[in-house]
Amino acid sequence: VQLQASGGGLVQAGGSLRLSCAASGRTFSRYAMGWFRQAPGKEREFVAAISWSGGTTYYADSAKGRFTISRDNAKNTGYLQMNSLKPEDTAVYYCAVDLYGSGRGKSPNEYHIWGQGTQVTVSS
Repeated sequence: VQLQASGGGLVQAGGSLRLSCAASGRTFSRYAMGWFRQAPGKEREFVAAISWSGGTTYYADSAKGRFTISRDNAKNTGYLQMNSLKPEDTAVYYCAVDLYGSGRGKSPNEYHIWGQGTQVTVSS
């Protein structure tokens, strides 16, 4: 499967963005999917993940209550709805697929295929 992330941009604090992750190739619906982010000078960190069916979701504490991960397997697309954005959310956001697990993993090492990243910048 190949992944293409999009939807990033510049937004003021308190604003919203919806990121999309379009998949092609292997059957996207078989795999758990996650979103990670990486700010300059920092390690890539887990944001959210969703099981292959969409029935189970996982969030980093920083994302709980503000971000919502979802997927539309019929469209081979995953989403990350981000509300109440803060300047500290500024980062490159990546989507990734876990070919073997359920999406519970929060380490980048547990994901096997990555999209190219989309920049999110939140101004104060």
